[in-house]
Amino acid sequence: MTAAAPPANVPLGIIAGSGALPGLIAESCRARGETYFILALKGFADPSLMHGASGAWITMGEAARGFDLLKDAQVKRVVMIGGVKRPAFGDMVPDWRTAAFLARVVIHALGDDGLLRAVIAEIEREGLRVVGIPDVAPDLLAPVGSLTRAPPGASWDQDVAIGLEAALDLGRADIGQAVVVANRAVIAREDRQGTDAMIARVAASGRGRGAVLVKCKKPEQDPRADLPAIGPATVKACADAGFSGIAVEAGATILIDRAEIIAAADAASLFVTGVRTPAVGAT
Repeated sequence: MTAAAPPANVPLGIIAGSGALPGLIAESCRARGETYFILALKGFADPSLMHGASGAWITMGEAARGFDLLKDAQVKRVVMIGGVKRPAFGDMVPDWRTAAFLARVVIHALGDDGLLRAVIAEIEREGLRVVGIPDVAPDLLAPVGSLTRAPPGASWDQDVAIGLEAALDLGRADIGQAVVVANRAVIAREDRQGTDAMIARVAASGRGRGAVLVKCKKPEQDPRADLPAIGPATVKACADAGFSGIAVEAGATILIDRAEIIAAADAASLFVTGVRTPAVGAT
């Protein structure tokens, strides 16, 4: 799969939060010869992201300025990437555009998925098209099948199937995207603290030996924002906790540094595999 060809000489807008993903998107653009413009969110984006890049820093409360910057840069397509914590509205100093948006959000008391959909709708209200990783960097997504020397054995198939069902149920409740399964039982579910915190809880409990981390996107999730992701740190945490492997939704889970993920997993004799969810259908 390859990224869709962008309009000639029209930069991709990258709204950048925390973590490595904004840099990977910028790197993917450079590899394709595509220009880009970064809106880096203060307090979240890595300052090194802006070295030699076209872009600007904005706060979470500067929607009007952000839209003006994107339009001045001739941006037509926007990708939202990287970690951003839900803001404490009382701590923000919103401009008029942000204030109008927050008023609508508060009225509807939206959950995480609802808030993301509202943000996407707000951006597109300005005439911009929001795109996702599948559109601009599909090579970052997990493929179907084993990625590592240690393949998932038949003994783990049932754990993975149980984990997928449990993770999908968790997603339907708009709580999280991941679970841990051991010996045909779900022993941990992701909450607002995230996947790393869940793995740490399992490690602290001493129940991680032979366990499997299962991660997939929420059933009703818009694929343009907040796709599940794993990286080398995820693999190390799972290995340290005694896990046997990691199963992620193929085509919907971002691999942050695939080569490092595979190397770390192989070194720990941990399997990493991409699977289809029941909702998508198995092939």
